[in-house]
Amino acid sequence: MSARIKRGTYNQEYHHKQSRYVVKEYSSSEAMEERYEHKTQARIQEVVRTKMVEKYVREEPMIRGPQFLARLRSHTVFEHTPVKLFCTVEGFPLPIVKWYKDGVILDSSSGRYLVEDKGGSHSLEIPRCSTDDTAQYTVVAGNSHGQASSQASIIVKRFKEEEESCSYAWLPFTAAMLPKIQFTKIHITFVEKFGPVFATEGESATLSASMTLNPNLANLQPEAQWYRDETRLVDSKWVKIETGRGFTKLTLPNLYKDDEGLYTLRMVTRGGTAEHSAFVSVADGPPPVPAAPGAPMDIKIHDANIDYVIVSWKPPNTTTEGPILGYFVDKCEVGTENWTQCNDHPIKICKYPVSGLFEGHSYHFRVRAVNSHGISKASRMSDPIAALDATEFGRLYAKKLGGRLDVVSYHDEIEEEGKPPGAPSGIHASETDRTYVVLSWKAPAYSSKAPMWYYIEKELTGSNAWQRVNTQVPIRSPRYAVFDLAEGKQYNFRVLSANIYGTSEPSEPSRPVQTLELKGVPSAPGQVIATRETDTSVLIQWAPPKEPNNLIGYYIDQCVKGSKNWTSANHKPHKNTKFVVSGLTKGETYVFRVQAINELGLSEESQESSPLTVKAALRAPSAPYDIALLNCDGHSMVLNWKKPLHSGGAGVKEYFVDKRRSGTTMWREVHIPPVSERLYKVEGLTEGAIYQFHVYAANLAGLGPASKHSDDFTCEAWTMPEPGPAYNLTFCEVRDDSLVIEWQKPVYSGSGPITGYHVEYAKKGTTDWTTVNKTAVSHRFHKVTGLEVNESYVFRVCAANAAGVGMSSMASDPVTAKAVSGAQEVSCVVDEKSGDIVLSFESCQINEGSHFTWKKDYKEITDFSKGVVIKTEGSHSKLIFKNPDKEDFGTFSVSVSNTDGVSSSYTIRAEDLEKMLTLSYDIRHPIIPLKSELVYKILERGRMRFWLQAEGISSNVTYKFFANNKELSGADPNKMGHDVSTGIIEFIMDHFTEENEGTFTCQITDGGGKAQSSLVLIGDAFKAALAEADYQRREYIRVKEGPHFSEFLSLQVGDDCSVTLVCKVANLKKESEFHWYKDDAEIIPDVKPDLGSGVCKLPIKLFSLKTTGVYRATISDDRGKDMSQIDVSGKIFDDAINKLSQLAGASAPELVINCTATGIQLQCHLKYYTSEMNITWYHGETKLSHSNKTVIGGNPAMATMEVIEPVDKDKGPYSIVITNSENSHKRTLDLSGDVYEKAFADFQKLKAEAYAEKNRGKVVGGLPDVVTIMEKKTLSLTCTVCGDPKPQVSWLKNGGEVEPDDQYVVSLDQGKFASLTIKGVSMEDSGRYTMIVQNKYGGESVDIVVSVYRHGEKIPEAKPTLTPKTLIPPKLPIEIPQPKTQPASPAPSPAPSATSPTPPRAAPGRGVKSPTPSRRK
Repeated sequence: MSARIKRGTYNQEYHHKQSRYVVKEYSSSEAMEERYEHKTQARIQEVVRTKMVEKYVREEPMIRGPQFLARLRSHTVFEHTPVKLFCTVEGFPLPIVKWYKDGVILDSSSGRYLVEDKGGSHSLEIPRCSTDDTAQYTVVAGNSHGQASSQASIIVKRFKEEEESCSYAWLPFTAAMLPKIQFTKIHITFVEKFGPVFATEGESATLSASMTLNPNLANLQPEAQWYRDETRLVDSKWVKIETGRGFTKLTLPNLYKDDEGLYTLRMVTRGGTAEHSAFVSVADGPPPVPAAPGAPMDIKIHDANIDYVIVSWKPPNTTTEGPILGYFVDKCEVGTENWTQCNDHPIKICKYPVSGLFEGHSYHFRVRAVNSHGISKASRMSDPIAALDATEFGRLYAKKLGGRLDVVSYHDEIEEEGKPPGAPSGIHASETDRTYVVLSWKAPAYSSKAPMWYYIEKELTGSNAWQRVNTQVPIRSPRYAVFDLAEGKQYNFRVLSANIYGTSEPSEPSRPVQTLELKGVPSAPGQVIATRETDTSVLIQWAPPKEPNNLIGYYIDQCVKGSKNWTSANHKPHKNTKFVVSGLTKGETYVFRVQAINELGLSEESQESSPLTVKAALRAPSAPYDIALLNCDGHSMVLNWKKPLHSGGAGVKEYFVDKRRSGTTMWREVHIPPVSERLYKVEGLTEGAIYQFHVYAANLAGLGPASKHSDDFTCEAWTMPEPGPAYNLTFCEVRDDSLVIEWQKPVYSGSGPITGYHVEYAKKGTTDWTTVNKTAVSHRFHKVTGLEVNESYVFRVCAANAAGVGMSSMASDPVTAKAVSGAQEVSCVVDEKSGDIVLSFESCQINEGSHFTWKKDYKEITDFSKGVVIKTEGSHSKLIFKNPDKEDFGTFSVSVSNTDGVSSSYTIRAEDLEKMLTLSYDIRHPIIPLKSELVYKILERGRMRFWLQAEGISSNVTYKFFANNKELSGADPNKMGHDVSTGIIEFIMDHFTEENEGTFTCQITDGGGKAQSSLVLIGDAFKAALAEADYQRREYIRVKEGPHFSEFLSLQVGDDCSVTLVCKVANLKKESEFHWYKDDAEIIPDVKPDLGSGVCKLPIKLFSLKTTGVYRATISDDRGKDMSQIDVSGKIFDDAINKLSQLAGASAPELVINCTATGIQLQCHLKYYTSEMNITWYHGETKLSHSNKTVIGGNPAMATMEVIEPVDKDKGPYSIVITNSENSHKRTLDLSGDVYEKAFADFQKLKAEAYAEKNRGKVVGGLPDVVTIMEKKTLSLTCTVCGDPKPQVSWLKNGGEVEPDDQYVVSLDQGKFASLTIKGVSMEDSGRYTMIVQNKYGGESVDIVVSVYRHGEKIPEAKPTLTPKTLIPPKLPIEIPQPKTQPASPAPSPAPSATSPTPPRAAPGRGVKSPTPSRRK
């Protein structure tokens, strides 16, 4: 039986005590037999390697898709030779691998290709290549979690004849003795580098770098190697590395303090390496509870065994937290998320043995720190570790079975029954600690299937009292850790082996083993010395502690001088006694201290270092370069060179020049004292000789390296008529599309004076020179425009004279057209106080040693005799013209040294200068600026305050006030004064009268400045001021002396919606009188004002627009009179209506129905209603307005809305909304269903009754109530009647019907005029006559009393005793005729808003003395 373990899988049963065999065929040849012993040992080692893979179980394949550990590599081979492509892939579940050739799946059944799969290793072999095999090969691995691929090319070449005939062509291709390889030297230049990183746990960080390669060959790319503290990093869960052509990037996706350290990138080629380093700082993340400690780090697993592992870690820094009290260790089985705590109580040392593991299981471990405030976050979990027998591989052996097979198995798998095992031997302590010892021994020879175990016994040396250690748990591995020992004691140990058949004799005792005795934490480190490193970092060095006590490392703390706010410079123990603290603030002063760490914790702090200000350390300058020849006269040469690129932190003070003859090696100094300028004349040369020169630069730190030697210069006199080269090309004001170039005039001017210069430029790396100025410029500067942003250029300058254009200067260093970030420009202003012309510049960069240089027309300003002053404070510099004149125009520039080329300029043109000079004169001969002109304010007692406010006045200010050109006196009772702090000047006139109408003026003088302001008070403006002054004067007298209003009139609305005018009066006496007025008409209230209480009220009944007006109240007596008035309109009226709406709406009940003869009326009873209130009616969501259809109105007790002649579409919900400024109130009634039907029936009834009332028979007028007539006269009772249809008229006498005859004549003319004529009345005609007028809608009867007297008798006074008119009801049912339909009928007149009509009552009767009856009116 064979067992096979695949990479990325884990078979737990494999590790149990069952027979396991690895069988392999061997050749039966005699040669193979001789090598059998070697093959046996090799096979045992192969089994060991296979099983070792399973001891450390990888976590990544259990949670991710396929990933290539080893990718395909391209090959170039010759025809008819073999080639093999290899790759290694991992994943869980095990990926399926497919091969492709030029994108087509490979057919392995043809026999041309051999494909092998061994666990995670895959290969493709072509035994005999042909040119057809030249292709791109791809391997694709996939599982349920994803897919990955790798590609490589195979190029197959044919043999050339010369290659076949060479001296080693007969050898196999792989063994040919090739000539020695000459490696290509690749120069690597970093373009972008990563800098220090300061991050916090849980964040991510990325370090990236880009580079240029010279030469950049596709098949000779350098290898990017990343290191942390000299430990090589590889792609893992915690580190992601990405590398391409010309760049590489390292990403830390989830930072822990374990990731802190010095990260180094090494670009490795066979010709050398290029490297760059930067520090990554990882601070503690937010703790779970405030002031809890940071997490431990660097979790390591030691002595992994079947029964236990030992976990160690490093303690966190506690600069700002309390001391560590102990640690908790947690474990988690691989593949689960279940963390369990291993120790019940915190342990104080940074090492802990964890027992109780299950054999064959893999675990992660983590640690948490504890202090008095709480428990820290957990550390990063350890790599997985399996609990396995560390010695099981030593028990493998091989046995030949004969023929072509052999077997590898365990010693204890040979069958031998019935005997106890032998005694172990060689017991010794492989590791010793404070409280435990790790024992190892040699297992006895054992060949039984019965399991064997061990017992360990211990004794204190010399006690001879052996005590068994493992009484309950048998030990199966010949390695075990004995715990719970006393510190600093000596012990002896021995081991017994046992099986089911018995126990062996004890082994020989071990030598005395003494446990360690830690003395405590280390002592404090020694003296701490801080030295300058860079602008943002400092090098810290210290002496190690005298008592290291198993030192782990150091923590470094930093603090700004004087703050006592200590912070950690590193968050992971540093092993060396040197450390570079990064991320400091340039120019800030710091102190430092150090603590040592061991397993028990942190030492005391060292003494603080001396304070150190952060700035770059001084170094020698770099070498000068580009040595140029400016002139030669046959005996001497004038040289110029460019200053070093790096000054070393201090200015270059001196240069040294050496010379030599071309072709020689001996350099000689050409001058003993050094030169300070970069222009030097070398004398004493031999004419015709050829020389080379080099230059050294020196600063305070020392002498820098020598420059590259110059070109060969021949010492021959220059005689050409054209000028020599310009030199010292410098640049300033570099912007995105322009720059300014400056230069020095040539030393050799040729045959005549120099007349101008030409500037040329070319893009970096090209020789295509472009002339900037076609016309030569006479000055030695020029602004070049039209450049491309971010493009680099080189420049040169040619001088010209009458003979022509001379030789070009040496090309400048490349300059990139890109403005300095944050660059600002020079500004020019005239100082508002002094009148100086000021050019100001704020530098976006400022460093130690930075200096502002001001120039006019690019020549440094050195003449300060004409009042030119330069003032510099920090990053701000000013060029000030104290005495500007007309010659101060031109281009003024400023540059800042020790920066990235910060510079700017400002051009003052002649016309601009003229304007500034005018402004300067005005400022120096100033008009005092006023914040406010002369104004007045009326004070108490009617006094007038005239005042103005200046921008600023001094204590020496003088001023005068005038009224109509007459100076006013400040003597009593007037007052005059000023306030320097506010600039206010005032004059207070005690008595303002009609004589003061006119112009008021204030004149101010303060130093050289003057100001004047006037105020005109005439006409209406004066009258208004005088009236206000009089009012204030009266008000003062009123309040101080006579009766007056303590509270003026106000309008108040009560909760019952009553509206009242209220005021309060004071200082009354018995004779005081109070009166009310509206619009100047006196009001006599129902209740007299209560002067005793001082509160006077006037109710306003039925408050509405009709009640608006000006209300006035007066109080008077012999001491005086006071008045208060209020205009009840506008806002006051609106506020009152709003309050009424609020009160009425809040108390409004639900709507009720009241039907009328014209429609259905909805009523909302309110505390008060007026049409000015904001009340809206709605039908459903439709807002209703007053119309012929809907009549909206009301009375003081209710709001109404009547639907005229309702129809079905008028059914539905109706609501009233009473709105005020704060809210609204809504009441709703649903006019539908039975509610509508009942209301509609009532409306129809009332409508019919009203119709009948309108059309019934009526007596319109003309009949008297009483008639007195003399006998034998003719009586005519006539009246007008109406009705529709025309009524019938009948007459009664004393209840009986009057029959018409010759005496009684009854007539009805035109159906309108009815009469009863009695001819020759007699005494018998006296009585009660009744006229009845009637149609189908009813009618009425009218009684007339007729009294007849005889001639000569006194006319009687007859009085009616009967009801003059009686109504006759209509015939039921009342029929209302339907209106006739007409094409266009006029709109009906609005229905009345009043309630249903009531029958008219008969007018009271009245006597008629005249015989001629009067008509009723």
